[in-house]
Amino acid sequence: MGKQKTPLARQLADIDLKLLRIFKAVVEAGGFSAAESNLNIANSTISNYIADLEKRLDMRLCSRGRAGFALTEHGKLVFEASQELEDALQMFRNRINSSHHRLLGDFHIGLAEHTLYLPGNGIVEALKQFNIQAPEVRLHLSTMTAEDISPAVADGRIQLGITVQDKPDPILISTPLFDEEMVLYCGLGHPLFGQPDDDATLGQINQSAVVETSLMRSGQHSEPAIKDWHMQASALQQEARAALILTGRFIGYLPTHLVEASGWQQQLHPLIPDRFNYRNTYYAISQTKGGLDRVLQTFLELLQSGSAKS
Repeated sequence: MGKQKTPLARQLADIDLKLLRIFKAVVEAGGFSAAESNLNIANSTISNYIADLEKRLDMRLCSRGRAGFALTEHGKLVFEASQELEDALQMFRNRINSSHHRLLGDFHIGLAEHTLYLPGNGIVEALKQFNIQAPEVRLHLSTMTAEDISPAVADGRIQLGITVQDKPDPILISTPLFDEEMVLYCGLGHPLFGQPDDDATLGQINQSAVVETSLMRSGQHSEPAIKDWHMQASALQQEARAALILTGRFIGYLPTHLVEASGWQQQLHPLIPDRFNYRNTYYAISQTKGGLDRVLQTFLELLQSGSAKS
């Protein structure tokens, strides 16, 4: 009679937690190759880790090959259980943190692209002061598209996101931090480049090819003329939008601080900026469930303080 396998649940070890975290990261990334950059681990090593986990669990978790990455039914169960385990571990850390002056654990922050270019954002100073106050907390920073921040907070991939919002998410906490000014630009070589802010320019704007933004798409832009503009391209991210505008073939909105920080003042021309401008508000976004833990609360207070002083 063969030796009976010992269920994993009886002897959950550090190596099991590591393997489960790697497996969870692979699933969230959508495959081994996609997870390489997030984990900073080679594809072959990730494959070995998953094979080790399958051996320890005595079940096949996923298929990988020419058909692509896919979870088995066992894999789906293990992924859901790993999420529950991570939530339980975070709850444990929160309870320990609340009973001591020491702040411990991991803190994941997601920043929308180009946020650091914003004057007076206070992020670097907040990170500095947070590390002084909580040196035992391991910080994880990532840059994401503005649209990806809220979903990442909602599903627990990050604990705090800093981004603009067209519409606040009712299931998340949104704390206003700072603003950026958006202005309509054309690029060098465009017929409107260098033209005065007059009615003739206004008429040409209405005939120009425009790069659409998320605010235009959602119908929330306050400028009434936009409804008649010719949306010939779409670029929701600022850098992608800038690339199209710099061709001299399109007009579109960009943050003034990005234009200045990138040294594009000679290549981009603002179009009737007194009229075609608006302000974006950046928010600190976090989950509502369970309230703010001490790690998140500490950083948020430092962030708000730094933004107010700048």
